[in-house]
Amino acid sequence: MPITSTPAQTPVQAPALHDPLVLPNGQTLKNRTAKAAMEEALAEAGQLPGISSQKLYRRWAEGGAGLLITGNVMVAPDALTGPGGLVLEAGTPLAPYADWARAAHAGGARLWMQINHPGRQVFAALGNPGYAPSEVALDMGKFGKHFAPVRALTVAEIAGIVRRFADTARAAREAGFDGVQIHAAHGYLLSQFLSPLANRREDGYGGPIAHRARLLIEVVRAVKAVAGPDFAVAVKLNSADFQRGGFDEADARAVIGLLNAEGIDLLELSGGSYESPAMQGRTADGRTLAREAYFLEFAQDLARLAHMPVMTTGGIRRRAVAQQVLASGVAVVGLGTALAYEPDLPTQWTTVEAVAEPVAVNWKNKAISGLATMALARRQLRRMASGDEPTRNVSPFITLVLDRWRASRLTKRYLRWRQSAAASAR
Repeated sequence: MPITSTPAQTPVQAPALHDPLVLPNGQTLKNRTAKAAMEEALAEAGQLPGISSQKLYRRWAEGGAGLLITGNVMVAPDALTGPGGLVLEAGTPLAPYADWARAAHAGGARLWMQINHPGRQVFAALGNPGYAPSEVALDMGKFGKHFAPVRALTVAEIAGIVRRFADTARAAREAGFDGVQIHAAHGYLLSQFLSPLANRREDGYGGPIAHRARLLIEVVRAVKAVAGPDFAVAVKLNSADFQRGGFDEADARAVIGLLNAEGIDLLELSGGSYESPAMQGRTADGRTLAREAYFLEFAQDLARLAHMPVMTTGGIRRRAVAQQVLASGVAVVGLGTALAYEPDLPTQWTTVEAVAEPVAVNWKNKAISGLATMALARRQLRRMASGDEPTRNVSPFITLVLDRWRASRLTKRYLRWRQSAAASAR
């Protein structure tokens, strides 16, 4: 009997950064780099995008990324992470959003709107409650007084929030966006429902992970119902909250199993919250994150379970690290703060090993240090929105002071807008 040999298995070659990606719904990304969401705080009067948003996204559009995901757009006017945030709900004028979409499409990238509800992660100065699954306040130490009092949502209010996510997704599609990303990470409302620390409900939205994930699944289904076949629906999920007793990797695996049945187009894996800012490289449970690609170890493990393409974001600044991400089985490399300092990094990576180096803030007070780091990134975004280039020649202290002064001015404008809307509704 003749002996036959089995041909050796040819190793599957990892995709390159410039390779296109076809998503489950047929939408194609021109390459594997994505501008991840950052809080831009550029809203104009009425919490609408304007010329500043258009200029900033045109700059990123020309920078070479295959996908641009906006900073979070809120689904309700009484639920903002900050006074410079955008709001899109049923009845919001669409022209400003359509103008924004046209500017962002200038370089051929796909444009997705990140849609979000902050839940309890809202500042008291904005005058709104901190809506949450349960009356559990943020554990922010002496900074907790700056956050709104927490109020648990009723089942009827939860249903209303689901409708709001669908309304925002429908409006985004009508304005010319290519998709939405549902934000279920970083300690915002959907993430709060997923967390056993924040969610202590005893009804169908609390308890085991399948119940804690119920709101996320209801939002995904409501959004997909209005999306249409060519409109992408993605989810941003924590690989872990990095808090003892919180949402962990086992929970993340369970949620991915539930999302596998929903037919979403991309899953972004990140981590952390206001209480444990792992998205800035710092955790509350003592775990050490990688210097770059903070969540890659978790993402490559979870990607094996996912039926949809996976993206990971967190501290990636070098091409070699980005290529390592793709080689690990992750489909898309998310760039956040790096693109605040080097907006055309994806284009640079086609020819050279460019590096984006944010301004480092290593103050003793970690909470203040984190605020300064975010203020520095927002300052770079405002420079680009004004037509200038980013610069590292800035003072973290002065930047933080100016950022707080600007937030105070925007808060007063937001409160006037809310008062005017309330008077018109009477």
